[in-house]
Amino acid sequence: MIAGKTIILGITGGIAAYKGAALCSKLVQAGATVHVMMTKSATEFITPLTLQTLSRNPVHIDTFDERNPEVVTHIHLADHADLIVIAPATANFMAKMANGHGDDMLSTTLLAATCPIVIAPAMNVHMYEHPAVVDNMERLAARGAMFVEPGTGQLACGYVAKGRLAEPEDIVIALETWFTQNQKLKGKKVLITAGGTMERLDPVRYLTNDSSGKMGFAIAEAAQLMGADVTLVAGRTTEQPPKGVKVIRTQSAADMLDVVVNEFQNADIVVKAAAVADYRPAVVHEQKLKKTGESLVLELERTTDILATIGERKSHQFLVGFAAETEYLERHAMDKLQRKHCDLIVANDVSQDGVGFNGDTNAVEVYGPEGLVEALPLMSKRATAVRLMELISERIAAGGGSQS
Repeated sequence: MIAGKTIILGITGGIAAYKGAALCSKLVQAGATVHVMMTKSATEFITPLTLQTLSRNPVHIDTFDERNPEVVTHIHLADHADLIVIAPATANFMAKMANGHGDDMLSTTLLAATCPIVIAPAMNVHMYEHPAVVDNMERLAARGAMFVEPGTGQLACGYVAKGRLAEPEDIVIALETWFTQNQKLKGKKVLITAGGTMERLDPVRYLTNDSSGKMGFAIAEAAQLMGADVTLVAGRTTEQPPKGVKVIRTQSAADMLDVVVNEFQNADIVVKAAAVADYRPAVVHEQKLKKTGESLVLELERTTDILATIGERKSHQFLVGFAAETEYLERHAMDKLQRKHCDLIVANDVSQDGVGFNGDTNAVEVYGPEGLVEALPLMSKRATAVRLMELISERIAAGGGSQS
């Protein structure tokens, strides 16, 4: 999958820079066109001539060293790259990336890039675990950067611990996996709902829930990375949706129902991750409801069940629902899967720490018609989303949905 791809290899100033030569060689041998960019500190560890010889392309170090008057080099390379890999990525350079600095050729190119970015950190174990470094990596991951975890072994400082750059062979495998994964849902139209709904009581008050939209947004990002054409129907959220997906904003359960029904027939995969209100005020007041006594009784009426509605209308779609529970997880999940004609149900126990609304982590159990398909331990919502989309693609490849 690497053959024919244009890859920018960024090498920063750590002792592991010497492994950049082996990585460059392996990418070229795999058929990639490799453009190497080095920070000035990286040139203290390995010469640009080595990388130029291996890549068969000029090595870029200085932003102002423009060799082709017809283009601005860092913009031109950023526009034509299929992927950028930073190996090794030092703590200092990741801090620059996280804060949007552009003071050299590599960091400036990254600011102009729209392609995926893969980061392979390498540093002392205490540096790798420093809260500032951890925070910078989390910020980069939240923007869509992917990481190749460092290995555990002998470090240049003498420690035997985590922090050594992943081996070039492992980085190449990670890139091949990404390019392969990027094709799994190519040509598929994926419809995803995210966030909570808002049910108006009056012009200044509404009923809602704790949903942040993070899980739905992570699923949209994962589907997009796998090559899908993604439409995201978002209610009330606390996060920004991933770039590059079509976003349709809604407020109430009725609004979301209208949009989902309208988009449903064109979808191949539907993932209902939104937390939709089960009830809404029976009367919506045109003016602010005034305080009139010691208590207030609200009459609520049922909203239309979106998942059940599209489950009844399903033809070719692969339908995935979510079940946020506090007890009897399997029983409720299987009941929901059958009643609402889903192909998979993603269930989680939101009474557990780190699971469910607002947080960055989740632990879920995925159920199909046969019962438990896979239990995913506590992990980031992004990692959960990637595995969920992999399961969906595997089930579709094996014969598609079975619930109708």
